[in-house]
Amino acid sequence: MRPSLPTFSRQRFAKKPKRFYGKGIPGVNLEQLKGQLIVVEGVDGSGRSTQINLLRDWLERRGFPTVNVGLKRSMLVSRELEQAMRGNILGTRTLSLFYATDFADQLENVITPALRSGFIVLADRYIYTLMSRAIVRGAEPAWIREVYNIALVPDAVFYLAVSPRILGERNLRKHAVLDYWESGMDIHRSANMYASFIEYQRQIQKEFKAMQELYGFDTVDGNRSPRAIQNELQAKIDLILNGKTDHDDGESNESEPDNTERITRTTAAFAVRSERNQPHIRRKSSA
Repeated sequence: MRPSLPTFSRQRFAKKPKRFYGKGIPGVNLEQLKGQLIVVEGVDGSGRSTQINLLRDWLERRGFPTVNVGLKRSMLVSRELEQAMRGNILGTRTLSLFYATDFADQLENVITPALRSGFIVLADRYIYTLMSRAIVRGAEPAWIREVYNIALVPDAVFYLAVSPRILGERNLRKHAVLDYWESGMDIHRSANMYASFIEYQRQIQKEFKAMQELYGFDTVDGNRSPRAIQNELQAKIDLILNGKTDHDDGESNESEPDNTERITRTTAAFAVRSERNQPHIRRKSSA
């Protein structure tokens, strides 16, 4: 028997025309973007990367070619951003613009070409994390929203909400230490990193709650098992791709007659179009 799933609206996850939040990228024909942009948000320890990997495997088994994007993966500035953050001295505006450059490069050279070729783009975090971090650090909300008005509106955004204390426990079990930036130590300058981590994560979650009303994304209970979360995500993404869910009829729609043809055709098309822009798409997760 399949596990029970939360009730959700089919209309909420229906396919919608592509659009930008603001001016967008010049020269992009939105009608040509046939793929889907799926975003999974959540801080370190929320299980976000695990869910992205499970979604990628599930989609590719069904014949949907995928591309992964995330923070600090731009071939233009990711290395420089990583090096700058090691010094723990970046100001809010400088850090925000560094991340915005990383995002804009991926948007132009990876995300839009992939969508044009019919790929499903799985974003391991998106502009919402970047905006919430900037606002918590004192940036003007209107300013940071203007910075990211180039962004495409995703087809779906899922925010994995996990209590700060569970996040702290998970990060300590995994890394034995807490991250300087994820603990907000540049803000609080506290001698107690754990207390700073808890307070910073509470502030981030407060911003996400406010953004949920503004941007209309879905909050998913991340305190559950990875499989329970994945079942919910798959069911909702099915509605975007097919207007139905495999979980409705008890039968798994794992294969389709044209799966091989579809993935071969779209993969070849994307390889040709993106060759001159970004020859290597890295799947590596980064903070």
